[in-house]
Amino acid sequence: MQEEVILVDANDLAIGTMEKIEAHEKGLLHRAFSILLVNEKGEMLLQQRALEKYHSPGLWTNACCSHPRPNETNLDAAHRRLHEELGMSVDLEEIFQFTYHAELEHGLIEHEIDHVFLGLTHENPTINLSEVMSYKWINLSELQQDMITHPEKYTAWFNLLMVDHYSSIENALKHESK
Repeated sequence: MQEEVILVDANDLAIGTMEKIEAHEKGLLHRAFSILLVNEKGEMLLQQRALEKYHSPGLWTNACCSHPRPNETNLDAAHRRLHEELGMSVDLEEIFQFTYHAELEHGLIEHEIDHVFLGLTHENPTINLSEVMSYKWINLSELQQDMITHPEKYTAWFNLLMVDHYSSIENALKHESK
């Protein structure tokens, strides 16, 4: 099945669709989402992308990320992919969105409006090995330090998310714990 992404303008208004790889080859702006999951200890769930992924294989990243399909809401897409990749069902809340542009290996370009969701869970994932090689829970300060020391171990979007938007994440976590 050919996977399509939703092309958008700078205001996140849909302007068409395109096959996913083609959109990444051309670097066209499209809609995406990222899911951050935390547990009661304040640890964040990270996944290590499967080696078979078409970009960023073997890199560590947030719990789950992908693209909504045409006629699918961001929240519905987030729930779908969370179940497909991690076998999890978690209440999610969109906490912010950001636009980024990152050049990846093989001439691919991520140019996305990324809707960021946050969820609290007490479960461990049941990973889909075709999508996820491994997972771990990590303390946020330890994660920040490792990302500063070894940014090459993490996906481009996760580095941007954790560096440029950490205060927004921290504020959402404080709100979630109340």
